[in-house]
Amino acid sequence: MRTRPNILLITSDQQRGDCYGFAGRKVRTPHLDRMAGRGTRFSACIAPNAVCQPARASILTGLLPRTNGVWDNGVELRPEIGEAGFAGQLGRLGYRTGFIGKSHFATHNTFLATGTPECKHTAHSEDWYGPYMGFEHVELTSAGHLYFNDIRPPILPPYGQHYERFFHGGGRSEWLVRAQMSKGRPDVGAEQTWHSQLPPAFHTSTWCADRTIRLLERYREQPFCIWSSFPDPHHPFDAPEPWSRLHHPDEVDLPAHRTLDLERRPWWHRASLEGIPQLADEKMRAFRAKMSRVPPQTDVQLRHLIANYYGMIALIDHNVGRIFAALDDLGLSGNTLVVFTTDHGEWLGDHGLILKGPMMYEGLLRVGCIVNGPGVPAGKVVAEPVSTLDLAATFYDYAGAHGGDARHSRSLRPLIERQGGTRDFAHNEWDLHPSRCGVALKLRTVRTRTHKLTLELDSGAGELYDLVNDPEEMENRYEDAAYRSVRRELEAMIRSRPDDALHPLAEPVGSA
Repeated sequence: MRTRPNILLITSDQQRGDCYGFAGRKVRTPHLDRMAGRGTRFSACIAPNAVCQPARASILTGLLPRTNGVWDNGVELRPEIGEAGFAGQLGRLGYRTGFIGKSHFATHNTFLATGTPECKHTAHSEDWYGPYMGFEHVELTSAGHLYFNDIRPPILPPYGQHYERFFHGGGRSEWLVRAQMSKGRPDVGAEQTWHSQLPPAFHTSTWCADRTIRLLERYREQPFCIWSSFPDPHHPFDAPEPWSRLHHPDEVDLPAHRTLDLERRPWWHRASLEGIPQLADEKMRAFRAKMSRVPPQTDVQLRHLIANYYGMIALIDHNVGRIFAALDDLGLSGNTLVVFTTDHGEWLGDHGLILKGPMMYEGLLRVGCIVNGPGVPAGKVVAEPVSTLDLAATFYDYAGAHGGDARHSRSLRPLIERQGGTRDFAHNEWDLHPSRCGVALKLRTVRTRTHKLTLELDSGAGELYDLVNDPEEMENRYEDAAYRSVRRELEAMIRSRPDDALHPLAEPVGSA
């Protein structure tokens, strides 16, 4: 057996930390449930940012968003910073490295052609497979979310990337686009929700598993580090049949509190929902205003939306099972560290909200994190507050790597392998320009085992929740005298963030 384990990171996109069968939701995830039973999971893991691009850049680099420079969607990860992340560091140690699926380290929906591999305006060579951001071999989806409509039409080769060439190849493009947009019955008018008629063989989740298994076969004789990145269950909620019908709408979990209560929240909740994105590009402004906000849904509509979201997760779970079977068949299971997590969560109706934005409720902030592999205890649950930011240091620890600049990242290995390890809090940060939701914000969040504080730095407003006594986050205790000492303690945690942000921070080159 090799002394250095292989590393396989599997991620989904926008999957809540409670949307696993083992977490109590009625979503069917037998393979991930088995993974949790055979390994260790973190029940209080949070995302370092609430949207895709910053969260993913932080996973790769082990740096908080304002230090790696990706402070919001639309901001590029500088190649020299990305190449210094865990893939580049492990590659220099002799690991074979690969990335499959949705990367989102650079901007897809740009104002103009940028020349990056992810830009939708840039034509790409059919024989390009990397290197990219430290990964020697990549097979990418341009976005991975198949919203084919009048705002975002299909991306056709030579634009797009490896998945787009697969999807639109062989003369099948028109048929598959029509199938993806065909809506099975019933259609109750749930926002961005339908029973897609796309054959599952052509879905991104199937494609990601296929390509991951192929890369495992290719790398099996050497230490490897692979990131397999599924683009679902990010909206639109369009699981292909029969997966869209796996969970009956009458049986899904509805939030206990599912109406907007903006009158009891800090000012930026309302401002971010009602503001107009300040983008000069009319199509991008329309896309951001329409696709990143969901109007109030009836209970019937919300049930159908959640059922389809569950179906997207179940399809990922099915394909994760295929990857685990391949690890077994290739004789790799005994020496491969496997991590399953996501970039950030999803409100899914909590407090009347759907999708994501600058309201750091648990559904959005907390994510699943499951670890399997050599030396990983079975059935262990770690309740310490950690972050997906910690994965870079964890991979360095298991690989015996030294010198990587993951200064904000702390290895999870001591918490996995030993009893008694502790963590006080985990950080989340997000700067928003008016281009996102019409208002500028500087949000800083810390989560402990028992409390969560978010500050808006420019206005001094904040929200503090007691997660033990108020798990639904109904009562903002920020101005409550009884919580004054807790607030001061959490404010000190926010101030403890190292003063190492990039100056100046880069401007956005697009919207996502």
